[in-house]
Amino acid sequence: MKIISSVSELEIFLSKASKDKSLGFVPTMGALHQGHISLVEKAISQNDMSLCSIFVNPTQFNDAKDLEKYPNQLDADLTLLEKTGCDVVFTPSKTEIYPEGFAGKSYDFGNLDKVMEGETRPGHFEGVALVVSRLFDIIRPQKAYFGEKDFQQLAIIRSLANQNYKSIEIIPCPILREVDGLAMSSRNLLLSEKHRTAAPRVYQRLLHVKKQANTKSISELKQWIAQEFKQDPDLKLEYFEISDPNRLQKSTQWSDYEVHIACIAVFAGSVRLIDNILLEMN
Repeated sequence: MKIISSVSELEIFLSKASKDKSLGFVPTMGALHQGHISLVEKAISQNDMSLCSIFVNPTQFNDAKDLEKYPNQLDADLTLLEKTGCDVVFTPSKTEIYPEGFAGKSYDFGNLDKVMEGETRPGHFEGVALVVSRLFDIIRPQKAYFGEKDFQQLAIIRSLANQNYKSIEIIPCPILREVDGLAMSSRNLLLSEKHRTAAPRVYQRLLHVKKQANTKSISELKQWIAQEFKQDPDLKLEYFEISDPNRLQKSTQWSDYEVHIACIAVFAGSVRLIDNILLEMN
């Protein structure tokens, strides 16, 4: 496994090593778990060469404290990637990604970045688009792999690729869960024992919504979710939204679309958790 930290070294390496080879790319912010590894494994299986980046991107954090406490375990991450069989790991510094005088392009994502995460984390998706477009420009992969846990981010990345990177195929990868249903996330490492015990209730409530979708209205289910979290001393609801999975337009009734996506953000203590579930109407 080759580890590269500088943009110029990576570009030289890729110009030789990936010539006439397909390249699969997995961007991460480190603190890797099995969810990330499943993306890397898919990249390995579908391409001649796999590349994983580890870079905690400061431009997508609207809260400086959140950036400060984001878990960092580079040595463990590299060991895990080597065991998995990843070919190249890119571990750039902030100045490599954002050199002096760097100016990123701005994009119009329509409604996609205005709702849910866009409402509660101003500037977040601007930062995501900035770093992903920079990485795409440097790496130029044929395929790039993103997890469905960050469903809204995936929609933004698809729009970004459609606008400026049509040669890169965006591959969505399913959410991986712990045995108790909690969606795998680097942030789970920050949960206290009490909040780790409480966190699976997020997915349990999403499953209830899925089960009730054919008998209850959208407004009834939103009220039920709000009430459940109101009565839960360990989990605080930030938002719960049911939308069209393609444009993220809010659903008002089930007949609006054939498939809906239910997205949720919850605070377990100071740790922010997101999750989602597809609702297919019978």
